[in-house]
Amino acid sequence: MNKRHLGSDFDGFLAEEGLLAECEAGALKRVVTWQLEQEMKRRRITRAKLATRMKTDRDTLNSLFARDNSSVSLQLLEQAALALGRKLKVELA
Repeated sequence: MNKRHLGSDFDGFLAEEGLLAECEAGALKRVVTWQLEQEMKRRRITRAKLATRMKTDRDTLNSLFARDNSSVSLQLLEQAALALGRKLKVELA
């Protein structure tokens, strides 16, 4: 067992390993895409219909919802939000 991390918090461990930003970005993207999916369900909009509203192709939309891809542009997230009648809000905390 590595005693170097004994008693430290998980965020501290991730920061020390240089993984904190990547993990947080992935988590934030999953939350936003989950919110988009919930709005799609509420409005009964399929991914195909959303792609049409966004004027994009299914491959681009699939990359937006891919769980292993955290590098999605803010522009793509905003396009999806606007296509659902919503607005993306980004906040520095």
